[in-house]
Amino acid sequence: MADDEKKAFKDWFDKDAAAAMAAQMASAWPGFDRRRFCRLALVDIDTLEFNQRVGQFSAALGQVLPADYREAITIIIDSLPPPLPDCEAVTDGWLQWPVGQFIADHGIDHFEPSMTAMQELTRRFSAEFAVRPFMERYPDETLERLQSLTGHECPHVRRWCSEGTRTRLPWGRRLTGLIKDPAPVWPILEALKDDPELYVRRSVANNLNDLSKDHPESVLDLVRRWSDGASDERQWVVKHALRGLVKQGNADALAIVGYAKPVKLEATLKVTPKKIVLGESVQLQVELYNDSRKAQSLLVDYVVHYVRKGGVSKGGAQKDDANSGKGKVTGEKVFKWKTLTLKPQQRIELTKKHPMRATTIRALYAGTHQVELQINGYRMGADNFQFSVPPRV
Repeated sequence: MADDEKKAFKDWFDKDAAAAMAAQMASAWPGFDRRRFCRLALVDIDTLEFNQRVGQFSAALGQVLPADYREAITIIIDSLPPPLPDCEAVTDGWLQWPVGQFIADHGIDHFEPSMTAMQELTRRFSAEFAVRPFMERYPDETLERLQSLTGHECPHVRRWCSEGTRTRLPWGRRLTGLIKDPAPVWPILEALKDDPELYVRRSVANNLNDLSKDHPESVLDLVRRWSDGASDERQWVVKHALRGLVKQGNADALAIVGYAKPVKLEATLKVTPKKIVLGESVQLQVELYNDSRKAQSLLVDYVVHYVRKGGVSKGGAQKDDANSGKGKVTGEKVFKWKTLTLKPQQRIELTKKHPMRATTIRALYAGTHQVELQINGYRMGADNFQFSVPPRV
């Protein structure tokens, strides 16, 4: 794997991967035309992005394997390497990514052999992407099958039951049916919430975090019940599942993970300097004083209201552009800062630098940027600074 680890991610499927896949298929079917497969899989490969390469490998398999799907999928299953030895070696199976794509591309009309193939595939790599078309075409049958596998001896299969039903799986198509009505997935998550493998429990938490974006109250109701008498392992699942709501400052989610509304907490925020340019940073200075008789657990975050170039962003509010005077809108972003326990009558000062540098994920525009202090989900003070972008020479 040393040479592969040096490759750019999109270049993983190259001539070496094509040759390896051709050899794998030929090991199960001597009639597999390795040369033809490589020629088809590598057409204009340098111009393709990662997903396009996976799709082209899948298409090449479809042209070289027998036209009968049942025969082809039997060859594929027979060609698979041994199951992964543990839950830490999942990237060792990356060569099998086009196998999942082949099932999604060619197996949708063949439910039983495809489900069998995906169950075998997920023991070597993952079938969380491959199963999604089946979730759409056969929602009841697929969910019933996954539910029946939540007690499987293999943790990779158990994880598949949760990961394959994530509504907003990164890189995967969204499961609009479950976004609309998540009720069918609750039994799967219930069955896996106390799984002995963290690998599986993490998937359960990620599934719930996805669902919290569309059904926050349903997720909150579920984890409240899970929290009652929960083990440390289950409490971890709850906390990880609520991370999105916690970052948003949802008071109910914060209360579940142990952060109540602050009581008699004095908080001030100061931002300096008041004017900066692109590439510089502001310093955030916070002073906290606990004027109550009890210690308080505090989750300290801060929110930056970025000026944007038109368009209304979630939570945005109209602001004036300090340089041009033109109206612009702001979009807020929550940043994690610190967790601490403040004793009665204790005073503490926190400082942090926030850079204003151009990145590939966020464009920066000149204007008045507001910063808010957020503690246990409650906004408790604000300040602002002027930001400008030097003209290009």
